[in-house]
Amino acid sequence: MSGLRVLVACEYSGVVRTAFAVRGHDAWSCDLLPAEDRSNKHIIGDARELLNDGWDLLIVAHPPCTRLCNSGVRWLSTPPAGKTVDQMQAELREGAALFSDFWNAPIERICVENPVMHRHAKALITNYREPAQSVQPWQYGHGETKRTCLWLKNLPPLVPTNIVAGREQRVFRMSPGPDRWKERSRFFPGIAGAMAAQWGNLPEHSLRAAE
Repeated sequence: MSGLRVLVACEYSGVVRTAFAVRGHDAWSCDLLPAEDRSNKHIIGDARELLNDGWDLLIVAHPPCTRLCNSGVRWLSTPPAGKTVDQMQAELREGAALFSDFWNAPIERICVENPVMHRHAKALITNYREPAQSVQPWQYGHGETKRTCLWLKNLPPLVPTNIVAGREQRVFRMSPGPDRWKERSRFFPGIAGAMAAQWGNLPEHSLRAAE
């Protein structure tokens, strides 16, 4: 089959994009930040503006999830210092709208990555359904724990490729700092490689939703 046109949204690192590109796919990343690897296959901007451009596969590598994830649900009623309840609710609606736009994009195959989501976020997402699976880095060659849920549309669940020892919570225990959020959002190459190897070799689809 010919290579797929792949859009990797919310990625500045190029990890997922590169995993597909080295296997012959026409892969592009898009983020509000410039590409960390200075690739010319990166678009700076809002990925939602690209969803109608005829992609075969959309992977949303790490959408803003602070207000959607279950671990932060307490802030919706008791906001952190400097924030109000109204601000928290507005950020929740913005995050849910972003997830909805990606999940309902006119693209045949979609994967959206996010942590475990609370019920208030689920109620705001159009056509919501539960994630197809959760994966751990140690299933793909990284001796760490970081449970990640995958919402999949027309894609099979990922199969573990390299189960290794070690259950370090490196991401959770990162020291505070201005770049902590960027490091926490960095995608694991082992998982990206599994996506490219397993989803890039699926039988070619019969039509493109955006054509």
